[in-house]
Amino acid sequence: MSGFFEEIKRRKVYRVAVAYAVVAGGAIQLASAVFPAWDLPSWALRLVIILLLIGFPISLILAWALEVTPEGIRTTPSAPAAPRRRRNVVALVAVGIIVSAAAGFFLLPGASAWKIDKSIAVLPFENFSDDKENAFFADGIQDDILTNLSKIGDLKVISRTSVMSYRGKEKSVREIGKALGVSAILEGSVRKSGNRVRVNVQLINAVNDEHIWSDVYDRDLTDVFAIQTDLAQKIAQELHAKLSPTEKAQMTRKPTENGEAYLAFVQAHNFNLDLEDLGKLKQAEQLYERALQLDPGFALACARLSQLQSWIYHTYEPTTERREKSRNLAEHALQLQPDLPEGHLALGFSIYYVERDYPRALAELALAQKGLPNDAEVYLAIGAIQRRQGKWDESTGNLARAAELSPNDTWPLQNLVLNYQMQRNFDAANTTLDRALKLAPESFNLWSLKAQMEISQKGTCEIAERGIQSLSTRPMNDEQKNNLASAIAQTRLAQRRYAEALQAAKDLKDDSHMANAEGWIGKYMIIGIAKKNLGDEAGARDAFLKAKQYAEQNLKTAPDDAKRHSRLAEPLVWLGEKEAAIAEAKRATELLPESIDAFDGPVCTQSLAEIYAMTGDSDNALKIVDGLLSRPTQLTVALLKISPVWDSLRQDPRFIAMLQKHGG
Repeated sequence: MSGFFEEIKRRKVYRVAVAYAVVAGGAIQLASAVFPAWDLPSWALRLVIILLLIGFPISLILAWALEVTPEGIRTTPSAPAAPRRRRNVVALVAVGIIVSAAAGFFLLPGASAWKIDKSIAVLPFENFSDDKENAFFADGIQDDILTNLSKIGDLKVISRTSVMSYRGKEKSVREIGKALGVSAILEGSVRKSGNRVRVNVQLINAVNDEHIWSDVYDRDLTDVFAIQTDLAQKIAQELHAKLSPTEKAQMTRKPTENGEAYLAFVQAHNFNLDLEDLGKLKQAEQLYERALQLDPGFALACARLSQLQSWIYHTYEPTTERREKSRNLAEHALQLQPDLPEGHLALGFSIYYVERDYPRALAELALAQKGLPNDAEVYLAIGAIQRRQGKWDESTGNLARAAELSPNDTWPLQNLVLNYQMQRNFDAANTTLDRALKLAPESFNLWSLKAQMEISQKGTCEIAERGIQSLSTRPMNDEQKNNLASAIAQTRLAQRRYAEALQAAKDLKDDSHMANAEGWIGKYMIIGIAKKNLGDEAGARDAFLKAKQYAEQNLKTAPDDAKRHSRLAEPLVWLGEKEAAIAEAKRATELLPESIDAFDGPVCTQSLAEIYAMTGDSDNALKIVDGLLSRPTQLTVALLKISPVWDSLRQDPRFIAMLQKHGG
């Protein structure tokens, strides 16, 4: 072998090998940097690496065989004593192949996985205005930039809900980027003085915490949209995201030319974010209407107001007036701007919440999704509709995508939990719920859901007890106190501790707020059930009569609301009005059959089964319950074992056999 290495040295193969490695390494680095900018596929980089690896042993053979002289390239003369020439060439080729194979082992996997990460989060902008009330304006700038970016299909953009939690928190860009799963972070500040606006922004690499670029915009208030458009385009360029002609047109279009209308819209949007506070939602409603008064052609404000009407109709006030406003405003927004994705989103929600025409709603949401490919709300709406259609896998996939785009928002996670709960996949439900609780460890709604999950799965109330003890020591507003009292009362009913349930119920609001409450028993129903079991027949009857009165009042305002018919059936059956109770429960299933709604429909079906059980119709009750346990619903064997509703069936052999059939 010493002769082989001496011959390699004489023929200057070493020099060629080193030079080739340097040039090839530079070529690979250049390709790695340039190819993503040109949007070339990852196989292009792999091809370059493979060709360079193949070329290495070829270069060694050429270096062995040829030499460069002043007279030109010629064959390298053999040494005077050079035995085994063929063996040396074979060894040289073998060395070249081995080196190329080893280099390929390290280079190709990285090239195969190469893919530029086009993801970004826009953190809350700081308000540097002298007037601190202009904080909403800084939020508006941030939100509009997010909206523009979310329309770029080649980007992954984290929702506003998930980034707002980082306002004022001293976390590094790396930590935030890792938590949100993005490669870039946009930070900024806003100073507004009169009609002048100064916006300072910087784009940061979230992987290495290095600045990519920064810029300062000093413009008139009327030019604020130009700032947002320019920023979105620069960010897309830096992240190598493709922009379609439609996306460019959407970003460059001003939503309004009226600065005062824009300010009202921004304020409304801030109030609109708190979906569980009806007072704030009505403030948002007034501000959206103000924006439209100032600019009747403000299509985006029209669409947002429509969506707000749909939500209030669905959650709080299902009145004819809100029903009509929801649809009319959405249609008007699309008349003003036919390609407005938020207009299709608003119309989709109206058709979904108000008309329950799921195929048409999905068609509108599909149009919205084309224009808002990064909007978590769109995926959430699609997933919510799909589960009502009984498409559980598709629904879960879209809800998971919503959670990915809004990783710090508990709402998509809560919806995922409900999907898993309906399918009785309690392991997945609890894992997802624990993930949500890490984000909001003091959330009453999450702990309530966790307690309900334990009761459904095990028939025990340990989590509810821990939650009650923990929440009881915290300062709370009136609404939170009412929720806690209701949780205590219902837990005590489940435990058959009727005196304690009665005591907790006395602190509850009256039943006027129970019109659309999900899964809660009203104050007077709790009092009536507790007194009935404590032997106070007269007191129980008075309470049930009050519960009936409120249920009838709520039904008058929304006679086609299925759940309100189920609510009326509850006091009727306790009052002994069996036929009326059955009629109301049946009416609920007619208005909302499971064939139309696989998510809420089973709730009405279960209510009918409970009414049958309480009126002594065991045959119909057992038949319905057996079906409910055979498909995705919230009813479980554990609930059947502990709920007083089913006491009349406890000794029925068919009931026992049914529980055993379903794993009880």
